[in-house]
Amino acid sequence: MRKRTKMSETEITTINWQKINGLLPVIVQDYQTSEVLMLGYMNEEALRQSLAQKKVVFFSRTKQRLWLKGEESGHFLHIVEMGLDCDKDTLLVLARPEGATCHTGDISCFENTSKNADFAFLARLEKLINSRKNADTNESYTAQLFQSGTKRIAQKVGEEGVESALAAVAGDENELLNESADLLFHLCVLLADKNLSLNKVIAVLKERNAKKE
Repeated sequence: MRKRTKMSETEITTINWQKINGLLPVIVQDYQTSEVLMLGYMNEEALRQSLAQKKVVFFSRTKQRLWLKGEESGHFLHIVEMGLDCDKDTLLVLARPEGATCHTGDISCFENTSKNADFAFLARLEKLINSRKNADTNESYTAQLFQSGTKRIAQKVGEEGVESALAAVAGDENELLNESADLLFHLCVLLADKNLSLNKVIAVLKERNAKKE
């Protein structure tokens, strides 16, 4: 699926700048996790600068000037895809964050809420799993798995897969959920062990789905 990092001149001119007093609300999401990272505003010049630099540039209402997100911290928001809503008065940006988005050091400016979304939780779990690669094996089961090697991790994935299937056949929904959680966790460990991620798996699914459309 081709990502749209540019907007046409026609699309820009369809924005009702007068209706929104010259400032376009911009919602920024992590393109991999869909976690909402922040809300900002762009005037027309900021939008054009964002398109040119392929990084999010806001109009700062406090400083009354263009503000390249990350200009001081280095925590840029690299644009992957963007588009207007149905009313042409709000912009959604899917971005690849470079470092923390919030000035507090948090991943999201809506940290207390956004981290509870299912896929945001899963993405953070993957990061936690990766951080265990060099952790103390006496304190981390995940570190023990990494130390045991690919063959042992793959064996665990196989075991959990069989146990999930058996739980489904037995009609035990609670056991199926628990075994599926174990399966997903160990699959994430296996992917991390091979320096892969669930996003790579999703990319394969997207490619397959695109061929059917």
